Amino acid sequence: MSVTQKIIPQEIIRLKRDGQLLDGQAINGFVSGLVDGNFSDSQVGAMAMAIFQQGMSLDERVNFTKAMMHSGDVLSWQDFDGPIVDKHSTGGVGDKVSFMLAAIVAACGGYVPMISGRGLGHTGGTSDKLESIAGFNVQPSIGEFKRIVKEVGVAIISQTDNLAPADKRLYSIRDVTATVESIPLITASILSKKLAAGLDSLVMDVKVGNGAMMNNLADAKALADSIVSVANGAGVKTQAIITDMNQVLGTSAGNALEMYETAKYLTGKQREPRLHKIVQSLATAMLINTNLASTEKDAHDKIEQVLRSGLAAEVFDRMVAALGGPTNFIEKPWDSMTKANVIVDVKAAQHGYIATMDTRAVGMSVVGLGGGRTAPAEKVDHTVGFDRILPLGVQVNRGEVIARVHAQDEDSAHAAIAQFTQALSYSEESPELAPVIY
Repeated sequence: MSVTQKIIPQEIIRLKRDGQLLDGQAINGFVSGLVDGNFSDSQVGAMAMAIFQQGMSLDERVNFTKAMMHSGDVLSWQDFDGPIVDKHSTGGVGDKVSFMLAAIVAACGGYVPMISGRGLGHTGGTSDKLESIAGFNVQPSIGEFKRIVKEVGVAIISQTDNLAPADKRLYSIRDVTATVESIPLITASILSKKLAAGLDSLVMDVKVGNGAMMNNLADAKALADSIVSVANGAGVKTQAIITDMNQVLGTSAGNALEMYETAKYLTGKQREPRLHKIVQSLATAMLINTNLASTEKDAHDKIEQVLRSGLAAEVFDRMVAALGGPTNFIEKPWDSMTKANVIVDVKAAQHGYIATMDTRAVGMSVVGLGGGRTAPAEKVDHTVGFDRILPLGVQVNRGEVIARVHAQDEDSAHAAIAQFTQALSYSEESPELAPVIY
């Protein structure tokens, strides 16, 4: 077939099914077919499976990502006097890094237009967490979004209908056709949305472990390599950092509880060491890659300065207020968030060191409490989840408090306690822990 003549969906599918390289016209035909309906759902599913089975070359991935990016609006920031920079995480449990990181980088002079996702499966969504705050609007107009980024330095919103609409359709079909875990498809999905935001620079946080999409280091490295190669090929300076997701990140998992931990982090009341290390590492990369810092030491000094002076906290507060929330969120977070009806201690089942955590099971327990969704249209209960979670490697006695569950009622609290308890294992010796940053 000469793909240059007419775009026939089944011919494009056949080419990829048979392991052929797709030229730019075939890729553009598929992507425009996603948006205009020229590819039926069954044909999109077949194409996704063909890509899943046969993979894509680097050139194909770059062309595919660019075509998806240009399937809708592409933002431009020409009149801004600083670098446009963002970070993306592949998702985990208790991952509230975006909030601290965006505020720190904006306080250091970067502009951070962060377009975030919702939770699906066992991972929490950044947009859902922000909606714990009364009045917070995660879907402003694009004009309002750009105005807030310019005035405050940062705005964190959810994906709009006009940013990478091809990805929106493809993702919903991947979700029900067992083609989610394809590195070319993950790469194009993440980057089409991020590149449509008009970035100068991007830092990727690729999670690895039993609470991540990538369970082993080889897969995480392959995804990180793919994202960095494709993003740089598409003209955006990109770096990936592989971080651990074999336990909850920070001390909380659940929407309002993670926003409360964010407030404590930014004010210096509580900075869980693993969380702080990841925030600092990603912020350092963002500052160096945009020339806002010259060396690692310079970056660390700048990060420390905006945290110690309260400037990062002030930037976050101003963003919350600009997007419809209160003006004093950081100072009084619970004034604009609702607490759960029932709060119960989770106690250690035995003596010993906390050796392992089934992090995915903890995430699914938060979903079971109502804090996540099993279908895209479901409502989320922002009040529920876990906090005061002890990290791996801590020695405890039987009956000691290792976490607290926040729930709607006693029954769901007790079910969540049982799930959390089953997710942990103990050892007599101090366990060997995974590095925080690989």
